[in-house]
Order: sequence, then C-alpha cells, then structure tokens
Amino acid sequence: MKRNLFTLAAVGTIALGGFAVAQDENGTFGGGPGSWHGHGFALEHLTKTLTLTSDQQTKVQPIVDQARPQIIAIHKDAMQKTKAVMDNAASQIRPLLNADQQKKLDALQKAHQDLMNAMKELHEAQAE
Repeated sequence: MKRNLFTLAAVGTIALGGFAVAQDENGTFGGGPGSWHGHGFALEHLTKTLTLTSDQQTKVQPIVDQARPQIIAIHKDAMQKTKAVMDNAASQIRPLLNADQQKKLDALQKAHQDLMNAMKELHEAQAE
C-alpha cells in the first residue's frame, strides 16, 4: 500500500509537473524565447543543433510560429486530463488509507499544488 501511494505521488508529480509550466503571452513555456516547454523546437535550438543558415531560419520561423499554439493547446488539454485522472485516483485511494496515510496523501497533494502555484507566480513575475 505504501509503495502504491508513493508511486501515485511520483507519477502525479512527474505527469503534472511536466505539463504545469505556465506559458506567457508569446506562448513560451519557461525555456526562453521561442521555446516549447524548455526544449524541443525553439528556433534557437534548431539553429544550433541543425546549424541552420539565415535563409533556413527565415523559412523555419513561420512554421514554428504556426505550430506553437497547437502545442500549447495540447499541453493545456493534457495537463487538465492528467489532473482529472490523478484526482480521481487519489479520491479512490484515500478511503483505503488509515488516518495517518490520509494526512500524508493530503500533504503530498497540497505540496504539489503549492509547487504548481509557486511556479505559476514565478513565471508571471518573470513575464512582467
């Protein structure tokens, strides 16, 4: 039971933590200008990794810009769906736990929510 609770907490933290980085009005995910979730298809990353020429960068930029809102929408949707599944699982697990375990589960959930809120506040402060 203890292993299952830990696994639930770890999976939830990984799943939600990976998606819960807020993006700014430009659609970036905290990885710098033009990045998608801190890695991936940022033009800077593509330029460096693929050694793009200036002409290629000019042609690639609109493609990246067009795909960005779709990526953001997918991340938001996945984050919401993952949270719903994790909340549902936790609500089913909670009645199976003793009082001490329930307190620990509540503390894990609160700590995770506090972390997500802090990350959002930090990102908003950086965007100002």
